[in-house]
Amino acid sequence: MSTMQSIFDTYKAPSTAIFGLDSLKKGWFSETGSATGDQALSVKVEKILYQGRSKYQDVIIFESAKWGRVLALDNSIQLTELDECSWQEMATFLPLNSHPNPQKVLVIGGGDGGIVREVSKHPLVESVTMCEIDETIIEMSKKYLPFMAKGFDSPKLTLYIGDGIEFMKNHENEFDVIITDSTDPKGPSVCLFEKPYYENLKRALKEDGLLLSQGTTFWYDRALVKEMIKMCKTLFPVVDFGSSYVASFPAGQIGYLCCSKNPNTNFRIPVNRFSHQILKELGLKYYTPDVHRAAFSYPLLCAEDLGLDWEVKSK
Repeated sequence: MSTMQSIFDTYKAPSTAIFGLDSLKKGWFSETGSATGDQALSVKVEKILYQGRSKYQDVIIFESAKWGRVLALDNSIQLTELDECSWQEMATFLPLNSHPNPQKVLVIGGGDGGIVREVSKHPLVESVTMCEIDETIIEMSKKYLPFMAKGFDSPKLTLYIGDGIEFMKNHENEFDVIITDSTDPKGPSVCLFEKPYYENLKRALKEDGLLLSQGTTFWYDRALVKEMIKMCKTLFPVVDFGSSYVASFPAGQIGYLCCSKNPNTNFRIPVNRFSHQILKELGLKYYTPDVHRAAFSYPLLCAEDLGLDWEVKSK
């Protein structure tokens, strides 16, 4: 058994009977950390807006007094109205502002619409293609999460319902930037964290293309993050790892795995720097050029363990 596979085996979806329905009946939604059976995050439920199962996963959308509307998939919180801006904006503008001319963008996953909402704002982006396998998420987002689903109205968007891996096999050397907005590495999402997926990403990127993928967290998923970085370094000349605060996630933090085919890419210094006025005009709430740089500042213990440079250098 490979090191990566043994790590994936630790990701067990919690029992719906314990962490889904029973908790909702008690007026709370509870999530256990993907690989931490001794930790739970609970949010008080004011009103259940939708509860059901799509072809691929359990879907719950509810209202919270403090967090606003909340989307949970397979009993893991994906977003809250209060802090969704952190993941959506950072996952978008970290890669887009690390590429000098990100005209053509591909988004894998992200059925809630948040990433395409942000990608569409970027003045250099001419087109964005989104591949989402679960149409139910799109439908429910449009109905219950309109603040996320704005992206589906963008004239820049081409929406493809289906498997993103199969889509990429037919679109080689086509995209400047690819963003993967996936759930945690369990169940059907495991394949999005494996080497064949990254080989497909590499083929779909142009020669100077780059990517960003959901990178879990280095606090309790450090072994996985370390293996992901190691694996990506066999495929790309530039590999880096950033992070930002997301208060509603179990670790309070989410990671961003960044890879580029261009050996001159420096993810830590934005090549497209937005002024304060432009940030406000675009409607951004979290991302700034300074926050971009700060995303690559690590605690020393994490930098050393992951084999990353802990200094953000200007060149």
